[in-house]
Amino acid sequence: MKTADFSPVKPGGHILPPLPYPYNALEPVIDAKTLEIHHNKHHKKYVEDLNKTELALVDARSKGDFTNIKCLENELAFNGSGHILHSIYWTIMTYPETGGSPGEITTNWLNWYFGSFDAFKAQFTAATIGVEGSGWGILGYNPAFFHLEILQAGKHQNLTQWGLIPILVCDVWEHAYYLKYQNLRNDYVDAWWKLVNWPEVEQRLINAYQGRLPILI
Repeated sequence: MKTADFSPVKPGGHILPPLPYPYNALEPVIDAKTLEIHHNKHHKKYVEDLNKTELALVDARSKGDFTNIKCLENELAFNGSGHILHSIYWTIMTYPETGGSPGEITTNWLNWYFGSFDAFKAQFTAATIGVEGSGWGILGYNPAFFHLEILQAGKHQNLTQWGLIPILVCDVWEHAYYLKYQNLRNDYVDAWWKLVNWPEVEQRLINAYQGRLPILI
């Protein structure tokens, strides 16, 4: 997924984005070994499989042969969603306890829809810990409703809303935390809040609504 410009990515042209910090930067919350495996193996595999799927679809279109379309469309959704969410996940984390606090715009939106930051945090935490199996906790902007929403994403692509733009995401696939936290997902999620890069979240929110703010009561 490109972040530096707005030129379209050609079929099969996705690349693994580099981390904005060293592999040991998120310790002790996320250990270096977990981060390296997560980024350089899991995320890399999503990128590789996304590229293979897109190129397979190019080939299918050129031949007019769509006998394998069900499998290809499933792979497209799964790997594409995994690539997008991981690319966001890396950027909304930073060195522990250095990410500041929610910006003014983020705070206003959270207070308006969820009632308070604490109410938002409690719902996001519960939703993320409560993901059934593998998936994500997601705070996103829904341009159809002009408000923020918290969703659980099963795997990468299930249980989402059409058009939702992810703002803040927490990965709760076991490979994101199991080396350090084993089955204690709640301990991982509680510690993960120390990593949130709130200026990045603020900028993502601004980019998402593009100046179309609802009335904040």
